[in-house]
Amino acid sequence: MTGINPIVFKASDDAHGFIGRVFKLMFVLVVLLILVSSFLPAANRFAGPITWLELRTVQWLGIALLLVSLIWTAIAQYQMGQSWRIGIDRDHRSPLVEKGLFKFSRNPIYVGLVATLLGLFLVVPNALTLLVFVLGFVVISIQVRLEESFLLESHGAAYTEYQRRVRRWL
Repeated sequence: MTGINPIVFKASDDAHGFIGRVFKLMFVLVVLLILVSSFLPAANRFAGPITWLELRTVQWLGIALLLVSLIWTAIAQYQMGQSWRIGIDRDHRSPLVEKGLFKFSRNPIYVGLVATLLGLFLVVPNALTLLVFVLGFVVISIQVRLEESFLLESHGAAYTEYQRRVRRWL
C-alpha cells in the first residue's frame, strides 16, 4: 500500500473531470446491462437485438475475450505497481512503467477495457451493448490522449522515446 488514493478523477469542469463523470456513468450502464441480460433475458428484445450475431460461437468468442481481458487487465494493473491510478494524478509523481505488458502497449489497461466492452457486445449483441462499446472506445481514446499529454509533461524525453518504441494500443 502506498497510502495514495489511486482514484484521482476530480469533480472539475475540465476535460478530465468530464471524462471521469462519463466513465462512472458507463460503469453503471455496463453493470445494469449485465444484470438485466443475466436476470431478465427477455428484456433484450427492447435493447435492439442484432440477431445475425446471436450465434453460440460468437457468444463463446465473447466469453473467451471477457476472460482474457480480465486476466490481461489484472496483470497490467499489477505491473503498474505504485504508478497505477484511475485518472491523472498531478499531486504524486510516479515512475514511468515500461516493463511487462507495457513493452507492447503504452495503455494495456485500456486495451483490456476495450476488449471487455467488445466481449460484452459479442455475448449480448444488441444496440445498447454496441453503443456502450463505441462510446467506451471514444471515451477511453480521449482519456488516453489526456494521460499521454500529462506523461509527456511529467517525463519529457523519456516518454517521447517510449512513445517512439511502443505503440499506443498494440
